[in-house]
Amino acid sequence: MNNNIDIKKLAKETLTLEANAIQQIGERIDSNFINVVNLILELKGRVILTGIGKSAIIAQKIVATLNSTGTPAIFMHAADAIHGDLGIVQQDDLLIAISKSGNTPEIKVLIPFLKQMGNPLVAIVGNLSSFLATNADYILDTTVEREACTNNLAPTTSTTAQLAMGDALAVCLQESRQFSDQDFAKYHPGGALGKQLYLKVQDLSEQNGKPVVYVNSSVRELIITITKFRLGATVVLENEAIVGIITDGDIRRMLEKHEDTKSLTAQDIMSKNPKVIEKKELAIDALQLMRENNISQLIVVDEGKYDGIIHIQDLLKEGII
Repeated sequence: MNNNIDIKKLAKETLTLEANAIQQIGERIDSNFINVVNLILELKGRVILTGIGKSAIIAQKIVATLNSTGTPAIFMHAADAIHGDLGIVQQDDLLIAISKSGNTPEIKVLIPFLKQMGNPLVAIVGNLSSFLATNADYILDTTVEREACTNNLAPTTSTTAQLAMGDALAVCLQESRQFSDQDFAKYHPGGALGKQLYLKVQDLSEQNGKPVVYVNSSVRELIITITKFRLGATVVLENEAIVGIITDGDIRRMLEKHEDTKSLTAQDIMSKNPKVIEKKELAIDALQLMRENNISQLIVVDEGKYDGIIHIQDLLKEGII
């Protein structure tokens, strides 16, 4: 171990080198890039990405990003392709090959077969005079001056440039398709991001009971109700209209103020004008309302009528927070 290394300085130099590389490839965005975006938008098939080594890993990440933003994509490993996986490629597909050198043995073997199939071939490549570049129909230039690796060997800056180019493609395609947050939710139903976009208040409140007392209910009745439903609160109704809410905090404050609670009723303890939310609203909006008012529960209503309670713990369980 070399204790003389300035780790902080080296880390900053690495990040600066990679940031500069991304900026430089951004300056090379040209008609090739625009044509590739338009070609993919009109594509009837899928985008198939291929590569070898670290470039293969980058290809897999780009595939994931494309799929999640509305562009059907699939990964085909360059080595496996020349041993049977070429059957993945269909007539209406577009191919993107990723390689820094553009001259790896697997790429040089694979490209002639891809050309024979007649599919459009896009190269994300860091060597414009390479075998891959000279055989591609479209070139996305990811040439970098050097790797961040101190030996200028390990793929670092080059793979960062490839990844950034893939992200640029995905974002342009996403915007061109007018891919909305609701579309995004369809592809991310199980994740926290997706839940923020589709999970409704009623999806959570329906799992809870509907604690309720009335304005003349006794302290004993309301404590039993709060304890039974374990939501830390109960709604107070008068003629089936919501007039207040009583929380655990209200009970504690009542006990601090009154030694004798026998004569008290719900209307003496409740907080008036409680915050409510329509059941069809998004759960993330309920969280925002709770945060704005520093509360842990919200009364859920259906067109103004009491429908249940949503608790901040419900949002925690779903990973919304």
